[in-house]
Parts: sequence; structure tokens; C-alpha cells
Amino acid sequence: MRGIEESQVPSLELQERRQDLTYNDGGREGGSSQELKPVDRGRDAWTVLIAGLVFEALFWGFPICFGVFQNYYSSLPEFQDDTGNIALIGTLAQGLACLGAPFSAMLTKRFPKYQRQQIWIGWPLCIFGLLAASFTTTVDGLVGTQGIMYGVGFVTLTYPIINMINEWWVARKGMAFGLISASSGVTGAFMPFVIEALLHKYGYRITLRACAVALAVLTGPLVPLLKARLPASERAALGRTDWAFLKKPLFWIYGCAILVQGLGFFFPVVFLPSFAASIGIPPISGALLVALMAIAQVLGQFAFGYISDKNLPVSFLAIVCCIAAAIASFTFWGLAKSMAFLAIFSLVYGFFGYGFGTMRVAMGRAVSDDPSTVLSTYSIFVFLQGIGNVVVGPVSAALMSTSTERERFAAGKYEGVVILTSSSSVLAAIIIGVWHGYHRLFSTIAH
Repeated sequence: MRGIEESQVPSLELQERRQDLTYNDGGREGGSSQELKPVDRGRDAWTVLIAGLVFEALFWGFPICFGVFQNYYSSLPEFQDDTGNIALIGTLAQGLACLGAPFSAMLTKRFPKYQRQQIWIGWPLCIFGLLAASFTTTVDGLVGTQGIMYGVGFVTLTYPIINMINEWWVARKGMAFGLISASSGVTGAFMPFVIEALLHKYGYRITLRACAVALAVLTGPLVPLLKARLPASERAALGRTDWAFLKKPLFWIYGCAILVQGLGFFFPVVFLPSFAASIGIPPISGALLVALMAIAQVLGQFAFGYISDKNLPVSFLAIVCCIAAAIASFTFWGLAKSMAFLAIFSLVYGFFGYGFGTMRVAMGRAVSDDPSTVLSTYSIFVFLQGIGNVVVGPVSAALMSTSTERERFAAGKYEGVVILTSSSSVLAAIIIGVWHGYHRLFSTIAH
């Protein structure tokens, strides 16, 4: 009967149980037994997940609202001589969090006993980055503080948290990571309005200081609640990653698709408020569009994270996300002349475009069922998507024209940006679809 029950347990959960049994047996051999807390349930698992949700919601939710800051900074006379580099602030804050992912994950796995210390290093970097930004008077200063300091701090603190969640959630890992990904959308639903109001009433200096204090007060007390499930000896064993997944073609197919999709993915959240302003929509409505996209992001990332734990193929889900995001970009954004079209675009793109990002965990599980590889595949996929984030600034400068013509596609000025956003998603879907078609054809011929 036990054999039948275990055969119905997902392979990752079964491996986790075997790790627990190994650890408990080792404890008995040494004369004592230490019971590990259960996975996927219980107060401790939910405490770590909820604390992780708050960290992700606040620390990642802040930089993804940078479109509001960009719109404001671009209107300040003191920054008029360097407006071309303003986008670099948000690009670095988000891009470093992505490009630094493999290095932060490697540090977390190499020194598992110091995960909380790693959090205590990254946490103040983010906060002091915002405080320092509030005292700068140049775009370069904002790039170094709100951009680089914040980005480095975030990537430093986030992967110990992700690793802890990875230990506590096994069979429901897709749901857990879907919630983590979606959490920033919760704050994104209201934070743009708060930041917009603060900026116009108090200016960027007071706004940045208020944000820094809020982050410190709301997250500082949660750090002691973040704890690993496995003892240090077990975490050290999981730290030895099996890199055999690098030899699997499917890993590189997913990697290429994520890289290509990432080249156009970040443009909407960065330029939607300024695009809305260019066609005569007031700034507060631009913030509303970012909020709508954030709400759809929450729903989409939770939905696709939950579905990815089921039996639907992750490649099918990824293709659906890409095609839907591409259609929304080309039609509802490119042809938009009113708030209604942009609102529909925000909802559809937020649901499906961000839903694709949730597939990273399921893609990693598709190429390897070894629990020790989850953090590695996840961080590599984040890195690949982050390349697109970094090139937003220079690519947009090359694609965008200086003049706005409301009657043209994408208001003329944003035509290249909209085409790149939609075509990158289409190409990502084609990469995955063609591979599976070729693989199926090859298998048929071989048989």
C-alpha cells in the first residue's frame, strides 16, 4: 500500500521525503533524532512564504513602478540636459536584480549557513540606496544610488529567501513561486498612485526618503521569521548542483525563448505612462494603467503558477502566454488612441506577459527533477530575461523617434518599441513550438 501511495507523489516531493528519512536515520545513528518540519503545509512553511511575499512585494514592487519616476524626472528642469539617461535608473535597478541572479544564487548555495547574513547585507543596501538618491542632484547620482545600489541590494537579499521557500515548498512549488512572482503586482496596483501623489506634492527627495523608511519599518521585523527548513549539513548536500541539465537541448530551447521574450518584455511597464501622456491622457491615468497591469500580473502569475503544478505541459502554457501578449501589444497598444484600449492592453499583457515569467520554475523542473538544480535553473532563466531589461535603455533610444503623431501606429514615436515587444513574444513562441514539432517528428521517424 505504501508503494502505491509513493508512486502517486510527484518525484520532487518523493525525493524530499527521502532526504528527510536519510536525515532522521542519520540522527538515530548518532544517538538522537531530529524531526524535520513538513513541506507544503504547516505554520512554518506558510510563515516563510508570507514573509517572502512581503519582501518581494515591497522591494521588487518599488522598481517596477519606475515608469512613474521616469515621467516625473523627465519633467524636472535640472534633469533636462540628461534626459536620455533617466531610463537607465530603472533599467539598472531591475536589470542588476536579474543579471546578478546566478551570482547571488551561487553565493547562497556555496555558503548555506549564512543565508540570513546575506539578507542583512542586501537589505540596508536597498534602503540606503534610496536615502542617498534623495540627496543627489544629478541623473548620474540617481543612476548610482536608486539604480545600482538598489539593484545590487535587492539581488543580494532575494536569493536566500528564494532558497528557503524552495526548501519549504515541494509538490506545490509552482503555486508558491507563482505567489512570490505575483506579490509585486499587489503593491504595483496601488504604489504608482502613492508615488505619483507624493512626487507632485513633496518632490522626489521627500518621496524617496518616505519609501526608504516604509521599506525599513515594514520588512525589518520579518527578517527573523525567514529561516531554512533543512539543517546546514543537508543544505550543504543540496549545494552540490548536478549540472547535467546543461546537456539537455530542452534547457537551451527554454533559455533562448526566455532571452528573446525578455528583449521586448520590459518596454510596456517602462513606457506606458509616457506613451499615455503622448496621446493626451493625464498622468494620473498613466499611473492607473500601471496599476491595472499589476492587478492582471497578480492574477496571471498565480494562475499560471498554480496550473504549472498540474499535468498541463509547460511548453503549451508558455506558448499561450507569448501569443496572447504579442496580440495584445500589436493591437491594443499599437492602435491605442484612448484610455479604453490601453486599459485592455494593460490587463491582457499583465495576465499573459507576466504569466510567462512564472513558467521559469516549471521549465526548470521539466529539464531536471533533481531538487538541487531548482535554484540554479531559476537564476539562469532570470539572468537571461534580465538581459532584455538592461538593453531597454539603449534599444529604446535607437527605436524611438523624437516626434509624436497621434494618428500614426503607436503614436509614431513608439512604433519600433511596440513592434519589438510583440515580435519578441511571437519569436519566443515559435522557438518552443518548432522544437517540440521537430522533436515529435524525429521521434515518429525513429519509431
